[in-house]
Amino acid sequence: MQVCRCGLLPSSLAHLPIILGDSFHYLPLCLLIFVLLHVTLHAACLCPLPSTTEEVSCEFGSSKYYALCGFGGILSCGLTHTAVVPLDLVKCRLQVNPDKYKSIGNGFAVTVREDGVRGLAKGWAPTFIGYSMQGLCKFGFYEVFKILYSDLLGEENTYLWRTSLYLAASASAEFFADIALAPMEAAKVRIQTQPGYANTLRECAPKMYAEEGLWAFYKGVAPLWMRQIPYTMMKFACFERTVEMLYKYVVPKPRSECSKPEQLVVTFVAGYIGVWKGLFARIIMIGTLTALQWFIYDSVKVYFRLPRPPPPEMPESLKKKLGLTE
Repeated sequence: MQVCRCGLLPSSLAHLPIILGDSFHYLPLCLLIFVLLHVTLHAACLCPLPSTTEEVSCEFGSSKYYALCGFGGILSCGLTHTAVVPLDLVKCRLQVNPDKYKSIGNGFAVTVREDGVRGLAKGWAPTFIGYSMQGLCKFGFYEVFKILYSDLLGEENTYLWRTSLYLAASASAEFFADIALAPMEAAKVRIQTQPGYANTLRECAPKMYAEEGLWAFYKGVAPLWMRQIPYTMMKFACFERTVEMLYKYVVPKPRSECSKPEQLVVTFVAGYIGVWKGLFARIIMIGTLTALQWFIYDSVKVYFRLPRPPPPEMPESLKKKLGLTE
């Protein structure tokens, strides 16, 4: 079987229907995701990237560093969520009108029959804007809070309590990320689930404001917190610890000796493993999208030559306290 130069991704997708089994209505989405992954990993393996010895473009923890991390978050979340708008639309309609939309496959068929193929794209604008803002805060503030909390804990406690650090930093970041997302999420849901209310963001937002005021855009923020904060905590903590384990037990050399494409492949694999739980079709969808988000985010870091600290290692002072070194 032909594979890319990194040796991890098959060039043929012929086995995909077998993997999906009875969940064949996910095939269009999965084909899109796998093709996107195929192209992206090939690009990582074939395109020239900055070498591992090239100097970084900014200081770790500087304003420029945070700004570029936020930009990576915009691309990471904005692009991936917009790519699955048709599935999200059908999912929302299934939830609010299960009598009309019997299943995902039926939901697609009814939507296309009533609104045409273009109807599947309803809500793309608030999705792109909203999740871009969410990505900006989710990834950008995560870096801010991770460094802030690490400074408060000190070097030794940062290592000992690193999982708690990841959980706290990601929860703090998602709190603000959902505030940024809420207005566009509210508009998206109205467009997708209330036929005749509005077809575009330009129609929907003024109408919502005229009817309910500013509160119309934020009354869903509490449910967003309840849904997104636990998910983001698991997503970031699992990713960070999985990266650490991969470099410690799987990758045969330190990250500092890995090429940039090799580091990006590790990022993708870690992002995928971090959400490997649930129904198989959902694993393919959510797992691959989450892995792509991490891959895009890390690619931005590579492209702009941002400083990338190595995976956590026990400080020498702690090793001496524990009697692990002379």
